[in-house]
Amino acid sequence: MSEVPAATLPPLDCDLLVIGSGAAGLACAVTAAWHGLKVIVVEKDATFGGASAWSGGWMWVPGNPLARRAGIHEDPEQPRTYLRHELGARYDAPLIDAFLDNGPQMVAFFEQHTALQFVDGNGIPDIHGRVPGAGVEGHQVIAAPYDARHIGPLLARLRRTLRETSFMGMPIMAGADLGAFLSMTRSFKSLVHVGKRFLRHLRDLALHGRAMHLVNGVALIGRLAKSAEMLGVQLLESAPARSLLQDAQRVHGALVDTPQGAREIRARRGVVLASGGFAHDPVRRQALFPRAPGPDEHLALPPSSCSGDGIRLGESAGAVLSRDLASPVAWAPVSRVQHADGSVGHFPHIIDRAKPGLIGVLASGKRFVNEADGYYDYTAAMVEAVPAGQEVASWLICDHRFQRRYGLGYARPFPLPVGPLVRSGYLQRADSIEALARRCGIDPQGLAHTVQGFNQQARQGQDPEFGRGSTAYNRKQGDPLYPGPNPCVAPIEQGPFYGVKVLPGSFGTFAGLRTNPQAQVLDASGTAIPGLYAAGTDMASVMGGFYPSGGINLGPAMTFGYIVGRHAAGISAYEVTLEQPRHARTAAAATPHA
Repeated sequence: MSEVPAATLPPLDCDLLVIGSGAAGLACAVTAAWHGLKVIVVEKDATFGGASAWSGGWMWVPGNPLARRAGIHEDPEQPRTYLRHELGARYDAPLIDAFLDNGPQMVAFFEQHTALQFVDGNGIPDIHGRVPGAGVEGHQVIAAPYDARHIGPLLARLRRTLRETSFMGMPIMAGADLGAFLSMTRSFKSLVHVGKRFLRHLRDLALHGRAMHLVNGVALIGRLAKSAEMLGVQLLESAPARSLLQDAQRVHGALVDTPQGAREIRARRGVVLASGGFAHDPVRRQALFPRAPGPDEHLALPPSSCSGDGIRLGESAGAVLSRDLASPVAWAPVSRVQHADGSVGHFPHIIDRAKPGLIGVLASGKRFVNEADGYYDYTAAMVEAVPAGQEVASWLICDHRFQRRYGLGYARPFPLPVGPLVRSGYLQRADSIEALARRCGIDPQGLAHTVQGFNQQARQGQDPEFGRGSTAYNRKQGDPLYPGPNPCVAPIEQGPFYGVKVLPGSFGTFAGLRTNPQAQVLDASGTAIPGLYAAGTDMASVMGGFYPSGGINLGPAMTFGYIVGRHAAGISAYEVTLEQPRHARTAAAATPHA
């Protein structure tokens, strides 16, 4: 670590210090403050929200209250069965129990006592539908859209939507909202919805200079941050923690570098590490990631501030980084976007891969995976399939009909023009499959043979090679309006043809600090380090480095943030606390904003 500056300002005192302002950190801060603790949150970046603000915002929480209100009453053993089969030897029963038992309580707590309200994702299946216990409904929740006017002056301090996943700064909500944008040329109802959304966004740009209809991760962070503010949590941005304060008994604070100077923050109940993992630490990435020989081979989606600070702070106090994981990284397929202003962005390929009329191929021209499976699965298969010594990359290939209907990566569908992204080199375009292959650096005969074979089966809606469209998750990700027998499969035959290069990227890291079910950080002997907690991606993946369903980053992050807040406040692990707040100053948060 770099040399630690001496404190130059008077110390601050609190009960709980939270390092990091993503979903895990803010969930912890709100929970602890509601239970009467004085909480300070410090954020390294100039804005609050971390990687959570740039996420889709989905949370995997089986048994959640929204599902129950919809009449979905699942046996609590079903998600455990699913995870036992998914995680195998890495199934950690105490951690899984802590997550699954507290997740529904977490959702109920925030619904009843804070500005965080939810919308259900009851129709979203688990990714691996053939695995015993896989759910087909009731496991997902997402923050409800939020009118940014409720946030007030705090809004200027919050991270905005990721540029590459918005349109003119307008975020599009996962689910029905996104479906309307993709079907607006085929559905009058969708066209009306899109028109209203866009007109509202233009009004907000004119009046406020930014989007005011918050969805996905920015809605989650906006609602959590507003709740924290209402509960009296002190939020400090541009304030990286440089070292922990620790004596023989416990961790009791941190030295923080604020814009005004270095400052000690003393925390009577302890410190929470929730700084977002190490996706932007090239040294640790190179040591732990497979096939990551240098700093540019991995396109990490989190902000650059997610560079391993929490991990290093924990290790300085005797914590241990968990390495016995199926994967150290939450893989995602990502393309590199060169913007006209010279900046470079990263686009996550979450939606396009499952739509009918696209395949993913290697440099050989051969397919290597069911493209409609999860984004983690696609990238892990790519890393595994590329021969040693070759660049780890794949290409998504489609025809003109597909691109104009669904878009391809950052290249939006009709009526937006595709020419600028062809000229920038983001998209490759050619009149024949062989010519496209040469432009992409793919073997022309290999690609032509693959497309020919794929098309023969696709005309009947079949994919015998990889079974695309054969699971509920595949079909959910496909196109419900497609007239063919398989919503995920269509031939690639209407030129011109397009290709985009996809590289390994990530939503964050799975390798983190070892903890117990209360999210207390453990030392090398397995003993809890008094006064030190970890949550989010600073905590080792409760899923053992697997990715069994969408939302398995934010679901545990929110749940263990909630667990930490209660534990620091002295609430026992399974005590239900939906009573009135312990401190009078928290009463204002009992009425949530819509």
